Parts: sequence; C-alpha cells; structure tokens
Amino acid sequence: MRVFLLNLLLAISWSALTGNATLVNFCFGFFIGYLALRVSPQLPGGSKYFQRLPRFAHLFIFFLQELMLSSLRAAYEVFSPRLKSRPMIVRIPLEITDRNQIFILTNLISLTPGTMVLEITRDHSELLVHTMFVDNPEDFREEIHQGFEKRVREAFS
Repeated sequence: MRVFLLNLLLAISWSALTGNATLVNFCFGFFIGYLALRVSPQLPGGSKYFQRLPRFAHLFIFFLQELMLSSLRAAYEVFSPRLKSRPMIVRIPLEITDRNQIFILTNLISLTPGTMVLEITRDHSELLVHTMFVDNPEDFREEIHQGFEKRVREAFS
C-alpha cells in the first residue's frame, strides 16, 4: 500500500511540475512513477505491488471491454424492432470465498448492462444473477467463471 501511495505522490508531483493537471498527464506521471519505482532497489512491499498492479490493470481493461460489448448489445436490443432478449435468473456457484473479492465481483457484474446480481447466498457460495441475454445457463456460468471471477481472483492473489 505504501508503494501505491508513493506512486500516486509521484504522479501528482509530475502533474504539478509539468503544470498540466489533466487525466492523461496524471496517468503518464503514474506510469513514469511506476517505472521509476520498479527500478528502485529494496522497496518494502514492492514486489507484491509490481505483481498486482498489472493484474488490476488487466481486470480494468477486461471490464471496459465487457462494458462496451454489453452496452452495444443492449442498445441494439432497444433499437431493434423485434425483441431478441432471453431474460433468465441464473444461479452461479462461486470459487472465491473472500468477501472483498465477492464484493468486487458482484459490482462488476451489476455494472455490466444486461446483468444484475439479485442475491448472494448467506454462506457466500453462490450468486443469483438476472441476465437479459442467455441461451444456455451453463455457458453463462462458465463465462462468469472464466471472465470476471478469474480476473478478480488473479488481481487479489
């Protein structure tokens, strides 16, 4: 956590020193700070940070990709003259057990258009998910396991 805060401080310093406080410049400063910290010797907690940050970036990019595809599918459904949606409630068994990971997973699923988590079982072993577009519930379960759940698990390991 300290290395992440140091990286944020470097990104803010970069933005202040360049006099350009835009999101693009901040992200560039964050990247430059990441590279500078990566080559720095002996940062406490640094090795874990340098492994996790790319995984979180991968999760974020995957989410943006799913968000874009789901948004296009939902928009097409709204504007098409015939309804092609096949709504269904699917029970998805979870492989992850950590409450924070389940929290992130449920929010990522619910933020994706066309899907919404209705319930988490009391023992946190299953999710009930309402989805608009599903032909086969098994395929949908596998899509969640190999997509969001796998990347959430990797990001937090």
